[in-house]
Amino acid sequence: MGPDFHRLAAPDVHRYTAEAEPAKTVSTDVKGGEAQAFVAQMDIPGQWWNVFHSQALNDLVTRALNANPDLEAARAALQNAKESAAAQRGAFFPTVEATLNPSGQKVGTALASPLASGATLYGLHTAQVSVGYTIDVFGGTRRQLESTEAQAEYQRFQVEAAYLTLSSNVVAAAIAEAALRGQIAATRRLIEIQEHSLKLLKDQYGAGQVAQVDVLAQEAALAQTRMMLPPFEKQLAQGRDLLARLAGQFPSDSLNGQFELSSLDLPQELPLTLPARLVEQRPDVRAAEALLHSATADVGVAVANRLPNITLSADLGVVATSISQLFMPGAGFWSLAANIMQPIFEGGTLLHRQLAAEAALREAVAQYRGTVLTAFQNVADTLHAIQFDAQALRAAVDAERAAEKSLEIVRAQLALGDVSYLALLNAEQTYQQAVMAKVQASASRYADTAALFQALGGGWWNRPQEGAEVAENKSRTPAGHDAAN
Repeated sequence: MGPDFHRLAAPDVHRYTAEAEPAKTVSTDVKGGEAQAFVAQMDIPGQWWNVFHSQALNDLVTRALNANPDLEAARAALQNAKESAAAQRGAFFPTVEATLNPSGQKVGTALASPLASGATLYGLHTAQVSVGYTIDVFGGTRRQLESTEAQAEYQRFQVEAAYLTLSSNVVAAAIAEAALRGQIAATRRLIEIQEHSLKLLKDQYGAGQVAQVDVLAQEAALAQTRMMLPPFEKQLAQGRDLLARLAGQFPSDSLNGQFELSSLDLPQELPLTLPARLVEQRPDVRAAEALLHSATADVGVAVANRLPNITLSADLGVVATSISQLFMPGAGFWSLAANIMQPIFEGGTLLHRQLAAEAALREAVAQYRGTVLTAFQNVADTLHAIQFDAQALRAAVDAERAAEKSLEIVRAQLALGDVSYLALLNAEQTYQQAVMAKVQASASRYADTAALFQALGGGWWNRPQEGAEVAENKSRTPAGHDAAN
């Protein structure tokens, strides 16, 4: 009964963005400024974070995947769902029960004794085997199993989603730490520059070449730059706490490895999965599809519940007044029975349950479509970000170089008395902004590169598996991929 589940066709779109994606990004002659090319036929490795060529990052992600309690909980939920599906399969088999019922009884003297001896006090021992079987005429049991197995499939992709989210969060936190270390280093360099400028101004003030107000203004500028350090250091400390949490450790535990942007390599080739395959690769889309499958089967369950239910039962046993006589001739008994139950009137309960199941199916279809749209949006947003990140880094590098050169010239001119202190202050502020912009632009390239791997599904179909899951996952590998890669 009910509709059969059919996978919805992949969206008929041929690219992720309104405009054609460029073959590669622009490049800049600095570390992390390499051009990145988009390769349509490139598969995603199961351990995609290896593309950054950081052993410290690889070790941290591995530790998180082995110890994170959220991932462990997702795996336990999957095992729960699998066992529930296995339990549901038992409905296809007869139920067999064996019982032994010893009892003692006394009847009143005014009543006739059930025994030939006429005794009023006696024991009765009954041993029997009962067999029951419900015939799944209209497929309600099969639909229920189908729904339960779809729920297990949903949990399987919830595990893949948790795996991908965890690894992506670790990589993102590591890149954020590297960016903060870059900002801290840049801030300390700016402090050194301003301290040198302050010394220069104090010397000139001692010689009567500048006013005291210029010295005080430089001291204020230096103090403001120093104020930038504590917030960065706070974020760095909290980021380390986050990494410890993701790795399943307490913040007080030692967390080996520190991350710098200079220790990460920017991959120069990026995968660009065909849009038709994205729905096969995204764990959240596959999970939404499994919920749609379950909702489809639930409609069949609701329809079958309104139709006749046929149950067969049989009892075979022996009864005697003592255990030693249980298997004597004449002690046996048996019975066969069939039961057909057709709901006639239940106040509309079964009808409305069917209507509710059909509404839940429509809801699941809409949620699936929404998940697919979000998946395509994620990829499009990331592609745009990668392209504009490269342009932003080029502009930031040019601005930093120009600002640094301008600052050197102004400092030299100030030493000769050719410019005012205000020109130095402006040059320092411009350089400070340019340095921070460069660090942020560089970090964005790494972060959005990681986001692309996450948006495309993270390569779970290429992830090493153990035991019986290998064969299962191979049969469910996205079309066009080889799970043995």
